[in-house]
Amino acid sequence: MENVFDWFNERLGLTEIYETVLDRKVPKVNWWFTLGSASLFLAIMQGVTGIMLSVYYVPSPDHAYDSVNYIMTGVQFGWLVRGIHHWGASLLVVAVFIHMLRVFFYGAYKYPREFTWVTGSILLVLTLGMGFTGYLLPWNQRSFWATMVGTEIVGTAPGVGGFIMRILRGGTDLSAVTLARFFSMHIWILPAVAMLVVGTHLYMVIRLGISHIPQEDE
Repeated sequence: MENVFDWFNERLGLTEIYETVLDRKVPKVNWWFTLGSASLFLAIMQGVTGIMLSVYYVPSPDHAYDSVNYIMTGVQFGWLVRGIHHWGASLLVVAVFIHMLRVFFYGAYKYPREFTWVTGSILLVLTLGMGFTGYLLPWNQRSFWATMVGTEIVGTAPGVGGFIMRILRGGTDLSAVTLARFFSMHIWILPAVAMLVVGTHLYMVIRLGISHIPQEDE
């Protein structure tokens, strides 16, 4: 096994990767600094459980509610997977939001970490977007009218509000096109952008390191 590891290590630089990513020195911090890792863990859990749910979910107005009901009652441990996905979404929003507050109050957004802050802000918006698009997918009364209100709020934006609302809905009202678009954004478009931004965010964190706890005179 040692010879196999040495063979791969010589060609892939596994030791250097480990030292750079996992064995790098960090300043003395507290538990508030673990929220970034917690957010990443929750995001991975959302991806895993979302893939599981997509096996049984049917994105059409005629079958969406029934497919969710079947997941909850007919699929073995389906209730658990959907429960983790449902509550994990709320926990992810809370974790990302508190993580951003910690960065702001500790001044970790300042030079040279401005771009890290920008990518984190984008990830917060993407997290809210995935939560919003996923809320419609059960296609029940609560999700339908909540999405109706949410898209109407978007439509109040000056100038482009009406255009954006029609793009989201795929027309003037919520329909099968709306459900298809929200499903596509929820499982493909937003996660793809999020993975790209997460990769950039992690690269910046590894390259610049994390900030220390500011002193009183800072």
